[in-house]
Amino acid sequence: MALATRTERRTPTVVRLWRSTIGKKTVMAVSGAVMLLYLIAHMVGNLKVFFGADEMNDYAHWLREIGEPVLHYEWLLWIIRVVLLAAVIAHGVAAYQLSRRDLAARPVGYKHTLARTSYATRTMRWGGVILALFIVWHLLDLTTHTVNPNGEAGKPYENIVATFSTWYGNAIYGVAMIAVGLHIRHGFFSAAQTLGAGSATRDRSLRLIANGLALVLTLGFLSVPIGVMTGIVE
Repeated sequence: MALATRTERRTPTVVRLWRSTIGKKTVMAVSGAVMLLYLIAHMVGNLKVFFGADEMNDYAHWLREIGEPVLHYEWLLWIIRVVLLAAVIAHGVAAYQLSRRDLAARPVGYKHTLARTSYATRTMRWGGVILALFIVWHLLDLTTHTVNPNGEAGKPYENIVATFSTWYGNAIYGVAMIAVGLHIRHGFFSAAQTLGAGSATRDRSLRLIANGLALVLTLGFLSVPIGVMTGIVE
């Protein structure tokens, strides 16, 4: 027992925190906040598509020049991508380990696991899987143009129109954005609780904020394919 205690004391604080349930929940909350900020900025940028090809393409070019001459061309964009990737990985790993820990803590003889799993938990799990698959599709679609045969480097407006001119592009994006909304709706409130923002008096306000954020982001992202389908964006 004493040996175990001495070993635990020698373990770095960061490692001990990561191994704990509260540590994993904190990692999920912080990484979720990073991704939420990115989603808000990304949605605002996407809405520039309604102002025409020149403004959208100029905006995309400006993103690659941010930080010059201190930073080289596209450096800040790559820094953002690396931070975002780290947040996605940390979020996914923590979520998976917490899920396994939760399953292991249940009674061995329990046969109705699915019945005990809350709607919110199932939504978060499946929503996370859908979003992970969508990220891969999104990169292959609008970054590498692997699944977008009409895609052209340096022309995001034209690439967006090409993507949402197909039924499958709209279907995949629509399902993913609904998953984003549900994920934010449940995740924001849960993260606020983990970070200590929740209380008996603030929970109602936090739920309203979560619902509002989810609705605004979902509608904001979906407005782009709807704009293409209706001919507003062409």
